[in-house]
Amino acid sequence: MGSNLPELVSSRFCVRLGELADVAAIVQYYTANQAHLQPYEPIRSAVFYSQWYWSNEVEARVQQFYADKSLRLFIFERDRRQIIGVVNFNCIVRGFRQSASLGYSLAADKQGQGYMSEALSLVLPYAFENLKLRRITAAYMPHNTRSGKLLQRMGFRIDGRAHHYLQINGRWEDHILTSLVKSAWQSQTES
Repeated sequence: MGSNLPELVSSRFCVRLGELADVAAIVQYYTANQAHLQPYEPIRSAVFYSQWYWSNEVEARVQQFYADKSLRLFIFERDRRQIIGVVNFNCIVRGFRQSASLGYSLAADKQGQGYMSEALSLVLPYAFENLKLRRITAAYMPHNTRSGKLLQRMGFRIDGRAHHYLQINGRWEDHILTSLVKSAWQSQTES
């Protein structure tokens, strides 16, 4: 990978942008977890699960990072090419906002083991310190209590509820809107 592309490492995994050599692992992650992720994501066409799509997509994601539009990362098991999740900072807005929207997913067999908390503990400092974001937003469906509890543990506060906010699995779903601002994140990391 390029020397200025982020690669964040913990004792259990590495979080980084995908490469062409990762395409098979990316397709494997989404294919193996299709039923698990389907209730929380938009409807995916068959093309989404193809190596052709991801060969183009990994290149596009690097370009989006360089263009300061998004940072869309994969969580790899340490010292392996197996992907266990994703963490995305989408819709980076500069100027007077300095914000991005957080999204994430985790493999079905890795649920409840602290992986996503650990991943967010790596990427949030990067987002605030390296990307110079001031505000990170995240939205979750009210029935997704696991995601709501995770965001609360990470310091996100509830800003409100949006009616029919996103089309998920073919239906317009309400979402709880949350955010974490840099000053609140700094306060909680210093205490």
